[in-house]
Amino acid sequence: MNGVILAELVLYCLVLAALGYWYGKKEMSHSDFLLGGKKLPGWTLAFSERATGESAWLLLGYTGFVFASGLSAIWVAVGIVIGIVSAWLFLADRFRQEAERYGVLTLPSYLAQRFGQQGRTILWLSTVLIFSFMMFYFSAQIAGAGKTLFTVFHIDPALGMVISVAIVIILSYTGGFVSVVWTDMIQSVLMLATLVILPIVALVEIYSGGLSISEALHHAKPGLDSWTGGVTGFALGLLLFNNFAWFFGYLGGQPQLSARFMALKDAREAKTAKTVAVVWTLLAYGGAFLIGLTAITLYQGHSFADVETVLPHMVLDLLPPWLAGLLLSGILAAIVTTADSQLLVITGAISEDIVRRSLRLRLSEKQLVTLSRTVVVAGGLLGLVLAMTSESLVYLVVSWAWAGIGCTLSPAILLAFFWKRYSGIGVIATILAGFISTIIWISSPLEDIISSRFTTFAIALVAGVLFSLLFPDRQRTT
Repeated sequence: MNGVILAELVLYCLVLAALGYWYGKKEMSHSDFLLGGKKLPGWTLAFSERATGESAWLLLGYTGFVFASGLSAIWVAVGIVIGIVSAWLFLADRFRQEAERYGVLTLPSYLAQRFGQQGRTILWLSTVLIFSFMMFYFSAQIAGAGKTLFTVFHIDPALGMVISVAIVIILSYTGGFVSVVWTDMIQSVLMLATLVILPIVALVEIYSGGLSISEALHHAKPGLDSWTGGVTGFALGLLLFNNFAWFFGYLGGQPQLSARFMALKDAREAKTAKTVAVVWTLLAYGGAFLIGLTAITLYQGHSFADVETVLPHMVLDLLPPWLAGLLLSGILAAIVTTADSQLLVITGAISEDIVRRSLRLRLSEKQLVTLSRTVVVAGGLLGLVLAMTSESLVYLVVSWAWAGIGCTLSPAILLAFFWKRYSGIGVIATILAGFISTIIWISSPLEDIISSRFTTFAIALVAGVLFSLLFPDRQRTT
């Protein structure tokens, strides 16, 4: 492996560690550790939210999915982009306002404060939900890091996972939310550079070599050259709907994303953040889709043992070492930026939602920060164990976690924001219905027919409405 690439990646890791150490030197409250104390600029939060939301899923999972599925993979991007834009335009500023109104640091704490009569039950249920699925989501990022380091450096995947977890723990442990957001910003720029530069270089390579994307799609396996995947009728409806169904998880239910909304300082910063986030999303998903299509063209007749390593292969094959090193850092950036945010969500669920609010233990700010840092280390090590023992693909693991968390809590947030008759019992029913239905659905053949990303959302939404009508909060019946 070229020494330039290795040197750039090592330098990148050292810079991240140094930033974490720098922010860790500053004394901080528990609010600072979990939410930055509402002192961060909106544009940095937008970069952080976008990098956190996409991760290894976009650079490895989605590009590999396009390579395997062809043109029909566009509907995944369509659903996700609409979901992201909707969240920023209609929910972000509402999250900011509600966080200030109720003085909360996490999404579960907001629901508990908003529906105080059932607050403790809501805290416990939402924490179990988040911890259960988020740990697997976190482990998927670590598995993606091991896969990337193996592809690039032929490092044993287990060692690659250990290195990645060490970086994530250092960043989260030292500076908390502030260091995570600022390093996210740097990593978000690297991710975007990878997704914009690589497809441009690939297109130049294709046309200078006299190749054709349309011909490559036509001669590839059946269905790759069709926007509908080569299917018709009911099967077409299911394909389009299942791919589009990622949309439902973006409607406020992902705690690692909603934390960025809650951290916004004011309406002006929120407006700036919206613009940055929307532009980033359009460029990133357009680039990722093109990477998958150009890979089909460049690697005609070539089979990959794992399609989720297509992007690293392209970087190494098409770019000079100095640029390859920077863009490969973008892949690790995508992984680290999501993993550290997920680790903070897990940490907040334990230290803030359970210890401080549910158990009501009287701990000082310093003790709470120490507890949070302890959870960071324990959670990071548990995620490492799960990553080493799981054989699931990044795409599938993220898909299931997206359903279990995002598509369960999104109905709860939408109903809490926009329906006055939503009740505490309704929140409990939403969480239980979403949690149970996700586990049942993904464990059955039904997942192959229609995605749990939709069924979880629909079942949780119906349960929330039904039980709110049956068991209204007393103070809201007048």
